[in-house]
Amino acid sequence: MAALWKRVRRERQIWLLCIPMIAWVLVFSYYPMYGLLISFQHYVPGQSMFSHWAGFEHFIRFFHEPDFLQIIRNTLVISLLNLAFGFPAPIILALLLNEVRGRLFKKTIQSLSYIPYFISWVVVANILFTLLGSDGILNDMLQRLGLIDAPLEFLTKGSYFWGILVASNVWKDMGFSAIIYLSAIAGIDKELYEAGRVDGLGRFGLIRHITLPGIRSTAVLLLILAIGGILNAGFEQQLLIGNPLTQDHYEVIDTYVYRFGVQLGNYSYGTAVGLMKSGIGLVLVILANRLSKRYMQSSIF
Repeated sequence: MAALWKRVRRERQIWLLCIPMIAWVLVFSYYPMYGLLISFQHYVPGQSMFSHWAGFEHFIRFFHEPDFLQIIRNTLVISLLNLAFGFPAPIILALLLNEVRGRLFKKTIQSLSYIPYFISWVVVANILFTLLGSDGILNDMLQRLGLIDAPLEFLTKGSYFWGILVASNVWKDMGFSAIIYLSAIAGIDKELYEAGRVDGLGRFGLIRHITLPGIRSTAVLLLILAIGGILNAGFEQQLLIGNPLTQDHYEVIDTYVYRFGVQLGNYSYGTAVGLMKSGIGLVLVILANRLSKRYMQSSIF
């Protein structure tokens, strides 16, 4: 303890700078956890937080819901598709941008690629309606080319929904996530590339033997965090793009919690389902971190 206080005094300027951030985390991240108590209660707004205890009743109820398997299926499928396509996409983009020699062209493409990250899902949904609606640009173009006789219902068929949602997620997040990998690539010692060229490595050889190993720790860190969020299949995009005809394919845990906890006013049940999802995510992060530490000698803690 004495060593800890000695270190705090030595680094007091840094700790003073951190006080606003620490206070923000305590107020907005930790204090609201007090409300998780209602997941173990039959909570009624306006009544005491310490009455009508229900134990694990709400947690058990979720497993017996008729829609349970469908919700878990949608959540896992959308999350795994996002992971399968969304995780390698920024790595590939960063590798390609790193190979571009024209500085102006590289900066232009990089800027254009991460702009979608800052576009609201409301705007993205309107873009999709304009492009993929029954009277949208894509259907109009296909009909003019004579490829189809009648408009395709892209947004009202569940068979198309997962592909549209995953493609939208990848397009929106790919450029911004690539910035992290570009920063990692920039930190690789340039002498390694010179040595590789002397040894006769071409562009693909340099990428395989120098660039990819150089960003491995960054990729592993982001993969562990992505695995921890495997049950975070989205929320806004499902509500904005989805409709009653595609609900069987878009209903995930977060939209289910919103429907029961907010719209139907079943706060205790919605909180219980959300808490269970967060608990599973924490366990997955710990397991993924241990596996990474054991087999790849890289971990986040």
